[in-house]
Amino acid sequence: MGELRITGLSEEMLSLSHMPWRKPLEDWPEDPGLTSMRGISRHVVRLIRTGETEREVFAVKETVEVFAKKEYEILRELNHRSAPCVEPVAIVDGRLDDRANPLPVAIVTRYLPYSLPYRVIMSGDVTPHEITTMANALALLLVRLHLLGFWWGDCSLSNTLFRRDANEYAAYLVDAETGEFQTHLSNGQREHDLDIAHFNVAAELEDLAIAGVLHPGMDPIRAADGVIKRYRRLWQMLKEPQILDPSDRHAVEKAMRSVQDLGFAVEEVEVTLDGDKGALKFTPKLVAAGYHQSRLWELMGIHAEELQAKRLLASFDRFRGREKKPLPPIEDSARRWLLETYQRVMNMIPKELQGRVEPAQMFHEILEHRWYLGEKAGGDPGLTIATEDYIKTILPYRNQYGANVQERYEHKDAEVWT
Repeated sequence: MGELRITGLSEEMLSLSHMPWRKPLEDWPEDPGLTSMRGISRHVVRLIRTGETEREVFAVKETVEVFAKKEYEILRELNHRSAPCVEPVAIVDGRLDDRANPLPVAIVTRYLPYSLPYRVIMSGDVTPHEITTMANALALLLVRLHLLGFWWGDCSLSNTLFRRDANEYAAYLVDAETGEFQTHLSNGQREHDLDIAHFNVAAELEDLAIAGVLHPGMDPIRAADGVIKRYRRLWQMLKEPQILDPSDRHAVEKAMRSVQDLGFAVEEVEVTLDGDKGALKFTPKLVAAGYHQSRLWELMGIHAEELQAKRLLASFDRFRGREKKPLPPIEDSARRWLLETYQRVMNMIPKELQGRVEPAQMFHEILEHRWYLGEKAGGDPGLTIATEDYIKTILPYRNQYGANVQERYEHKDAEVWT
């Protein structure tokens, strides 16, 4: 028999070594619950559970050796640069079946908790708003990759996983075998990626329309156009000069804040003043994604998606705004908010319902539910009552992957009590 080689994360070697590598992947047994979470791929893919936690669920894909090794290295580099993508775990080669026939090389990645492929999301009761937020998430993902100098080469809904991020979605790259890192990503390369994205998204949505799954009245071409338009707006805000009012003392600060509101930290800017016309030109030179995520982690030690982090920080800011003057150090306030607000809510969740919704997303939804109950009753019910009602009326109907989210709040951007 040949020599089976598993190259990857050392802590996962024991789990991986017990997988049935001498069987073709299509013959592997798969948990029915995991099967429903798997999207469509041109390769054979299986989701395999090796333990009780979400970190012990792996995606295994059979492919050509050169593509497997290339994708593994690209995913490692993307993770090193904090890009939104799945985590590579291992490459398995030297596979032979029981008759000593060679089997394809396999690449193993870690399952992304609380994520769903677009076809699973689309198979439910999806609103135009959700389709739009998925398109926005895909555009933001492509912007973030281009900022890192990465040319995707096959941007599509099928090669992306989506996770709830407050009232919207966050997008993660899941297939990178066509991608390349560039020393300098040219405008022509970016446009090529946009052309590929436009074609793929339009074709995927057209398939859904033919299958009768796409929301009635939604045009696949226009929806694909929306992805490209959203990308161009984001790229312009992040990379192109803005003309500011030189008489406004806070113009640069406002421009910085507008970039931060998009979820990007501004690490370096260029400001020029045209002596003849008196025009102030503001150009972000170095930006980094995850502005609110980083601030939340530094203050609270909480991992969250960008919009979730923004909502949690808004809750904290209002908490701190109610503290007596003079204000204590912000670190002291953060510890109290974490204990008295966030952890208090998390501790109310019954053990049998834990894990159905990602904690930061759940906190956001409870704040939304509090607003919803307040509108209904004409007054703030308080965080405790809102949490109890959420646990009773919403959480039991969410499955273990946090799926089947229902849009029950009409005012998406309404101010909430905290």
